[in-house]
Amino acid sequence: MEHVRIGDLSKHIDQTVTVKGWLYNKRESGKLKFPIVRDGSGYLQCVVSKKEVSEASWQAATDATQESTLSVVGVVRAESRAPGGVELHVSELAVTHLTEDYPITPKEHGTAFLMQHRHLWLRSKNQHAVLRIRSEVEQACRDFFYNRDFTLIDSPILTPAACEGTSTLFETDYFGDKAYLSQSGQLYLEPAAAALGKVYCFGPTFRAEKSKTRRHLMEFWMIEPEVAFMEFDGLQELAESFVEYIVQRVVERRREELNALERDITKLEKIQRPFPRITYREAIEVLQSKGKDVKFGDDLGADDETTLAAAFDKPVMVSRYPKAIKAFYMQPDPLDPDVVLGMDMLAPEGYGEIIGGSQRIHDHDLLLQRIKEHDLPVEAFQWYLDVRKYGSFPHSGFGMGIERAVAWICGVTHLRECIPYPRMLYKIYP
Repeated sequence: MEHVRIGDLSKHIDQTVTVKGWLYNKRESGKLKFPIVRDGSGYLQCVVSKKEVSEASWQAATDATQESTLSVVGVVRAESRAPGGVELHVSELAVTHLTEDYPITPKEHGTAFLMQHRHLWLRSKNQHAVLRIRSEVEQACRDFFYNRDFTLIDSPILTPAACEGTSTLFETDYFGDKAYLSQSGQLYLEPAAAALGKVYCFGPTFRAEKSKTRRHLMEFWMIEPEVAFMEFDGLQELAESFVEYIVQRVVERRREELNALERDITKLEKIQRPFPRITYREAIEVLQSKGKDVKFGDDLGADDETTLAAAFDKPVMVSRYPKAIKAFYMQPDPLDPDVVLGMDMLAPEGYGEIIGGSQRIHDHDLLLQRIKEHDLPVEAFQWYLDVRKYGSFPHSGFGMGIERAVAWICGVTHLRECIPYPRMLYKIYP
């Protein structure tokens, strides 16, 4: 008997198939049982009639407990009211592994308990939906850049120097020398852009920030493009196109999962270019008009970002931040040398920054000056300076944290639900 995944059953109407999966839930009505089986591709309502199955199958359906492993044979029937639009009229049902005392029951559990059992919490309907959407986002990222002839560059995770200073780095021993877990692949992308023109990296990054906010993780995944000869206006256009593509891709292909999360899809459908754009100076004026105690030179906090984004139903791009609060490699604005050609994209609905990017300094002497101003070891960045020494060129790039984007698209409140195994402050199990 052909084994068919639940997600493919609509192609097998009126056929007899075998389904293998786990018991998600079940209900009973007299001589009928309705086990709900999941297999990772979807959820299937099965109909077990006492008069149509053997005593052994009936007993197995009776004995099956939550998350027991099942093998079910039956005929696929169209049923618009059932999940997936089909149900299975069962002829045989066997329990291949009986689960006892499954810890996550249909009752309410606290977050600490669920995080301690994250390896099992992944099986719940909402977590399943979030991770399916995360997978779609990641594939959309790769497709966006592949279709635009970008080359994937795998930046190293172990690095000898910091991208933006060492205060938030995880340090490790590298055969007697200090090494750090990477904060970003950007520095390694810039030389690759000189070789290949349009490049991107996609991988885990690490920040040793002692933060317990819902917007921070110690380990997260980031996608970072870098483009030779692209200046700041082109960078903003690329970021807009990228975010629009990802959101609409999820709306198109993961509507079932968005509905499972009770996400307001109409808000996502509005994420179309162009996005609103304001400068940092304008942002300060807006915040001051709303009673915020901020001034030029202050870094914008989470509450400030939420206040700014609240005025828009699309992501807002805030550009030209003060040079003093931004990374050493950002290109100064030639029309306003106190600020840099950098931007943050703030998601609506209070989700904060999802993209940060800039045009990079391409003048060797200016970059060297900035490295010294930031008290960074020049010798550790000599290879990075070489890019400005041998065929320098203007270039730009940005980074997007996958978890923040997924949290916004899914409408979930905390990043810990947007990565399979979150690493948080003092939390590394499981």
